[in-house]
Amino acid sequence: MAFYIFFFGLVLSFSLSVVIASDHSPLQDFCVADTRSRVLVNGLACKDPKTVEAADFSFCGLHLEGNTSNPIGSSVTPVTVFQLPGLNTLGISLVRIDYAPSGVNPPHTHPRASEIITVLEGSLEVGFVTSSPENRHITKVLQKGDVFVFPIGLVHYQRNVGSGHAVAIVALSSQNPGVVIIASAVFGSKPSIANDILVKAFHVDKGVINYLHSIF
Repeated sequence: MAFYIFFFGLVLSFSLSVVIASDHSPLQDFCVADTRSRVLVNGLACKDPKTVEAADFSFCGLHLEGNTSNPIGSSVTPVTVFQLPGLNTLGISLVRIDYAPSGVNPPHTHPRASEIITVLEGSLEVGFVTSSPENRHITKVLQKGDVFVFPIGLVHYQRNVGSGHAVAIVALSSQNPGVVIIASAVFGSKPSIANDILVKAFHVDKGVINYLHSIF
């Protein structure tokens, strides 16, 4: 009997941890974000439902090509709760990514979301790295119509390996997935991470670290 109590307690604890790890489920039909509210909550406060309009649930612009004239050769057009208030509490968001030839979406993580990517045009090399100590690199080249998933929190990237521009649509399991671009976070933080820490972490000399700080 004690074993069954322990077992069901363990299952319940696991189920609760899964629920807590994702965005909260809505407790009403909708909770359109009130971006002007000064109330601090885990997410965004709701607008008065009586003032909600169709525009709160729509976004225009994903048909427009992003500007990839930048050092990494890619452009991200997000549709999160900040662009589409009706996403508040729904646990989903969307992104369009454009890639110039050889352009990359550099290694990054989403701390609050898993990601599923669909290639609309071109060819993309995609990959993610599993957690330590394995650090296994899982990678694949995707063609038009192919789909790939990046598990929540893992470092991942995309690179255009085709001869022309590439386009992808990404769905994420959070209204506000967040993004941590690895290079920018490590070498562009304010205030900076101490050089001696980075020298030991990356096994390079101080001159390399100073250079990387200068470009981020």
